[in-house]
Amino acid sequence: MASPPDGSPPGPMGWRVGKDVLGRRRPVVMGVLNVTPDSFSDGGVAFSEDAPDVAIERGLQLVEQGADIVDVGGESTRPGAAPVSVDVEVARTAPVVAALAAAGVRVSIDTTKAAVARAALDAGALVVNDVSAGRLDPALLPLVVAADAACVLMHMAGTPRTMQDRPDYGDVVADVMVFLADARDRLVAAGLASDRIAIDPGIGFGKTLAHNLHLLAATERFAGLGPLVVGVSRKSFLGAISGVADPVDRDPASVAVAGMAVAAGACVVRVHDVAGTRQAVDVAAAIRDAARSVP
Repeated sequence: MASPPDGSPPGPMGWRVGKDVLGRRRPVVMGVLNVTPDSFSDGGVAFSEDAPDVAIERGLQLVEQGADIVDVGGESTRPGAAPVSVDVEVARTAPVVAALAAAGVRVSIDTTKAAVARAALDAGALVVNDVSAGRLDPALLPLVVAADAACVLMHMAGTPRTMQDRPDYGDVVADVMVFLADARDRLVAAGLASDRIAIDPGIGFGKTLAHNLHLLAATERFAGLGPLVVGVSRKSFLGAISGVADPVDRDPASVAVAGMAVAAGACVVRVHDVAGTRQAVDVAAAIRDAARSVP
């Protein structure tokens, strides 16, 4: 994997991003760019079937607001979502990835399909963000290894269409930790450097409200497995707790959880509200680091 455009040395997930905060590298903010008509909170906002300009402009705006990475997705993974074809997903994402990468933006591709990931990597993406951790397309992780790309491995029960049917675990924290550690170890054994791999417990992906809360309460334990991504932005469990029905109005809750996750050891947060999250996680990280230095 190539060094980032600024020439800084590799860091978590294989590269360094962001600026220093009080002498320490700040948390990574991954901005969500859904190039879809049906994503749960912002479907259609950055989507045009024939013109990628709207999505490209939105991606550049996320960077201006403080995103270190823009996560481009062309298939909705909301509960109950139906899959789209490879050709449709590539047509939605590859032009956007190419334009953003050409502008110097660090881009990740949010996909479960090897062919979509290949097109995005060829277009300049640096990261493959797979919500299935390689389960849905056996060719995806070998592709990541061959490309020496960075990768996010997420836990999901079933598929987006089935994941919320009746999620059940013996011990949700232990079960998810075992799954992620095994997925990470298999990828390392296949030849990908461990600092290219981040793990994500998959909040909201085949979990009840109680499951989500238990996983978030265990953030520090998950961070012990390696670079940790936490994505809670606008999700339904926040609405269940706060009583806020419209996902777009859940940004305050989303920002609060992102700050708590960083304080507990997460190094990447995946969010819609980049500007608010940028402020919150930088402050949370500064307080966390100060606490570690107290005698």
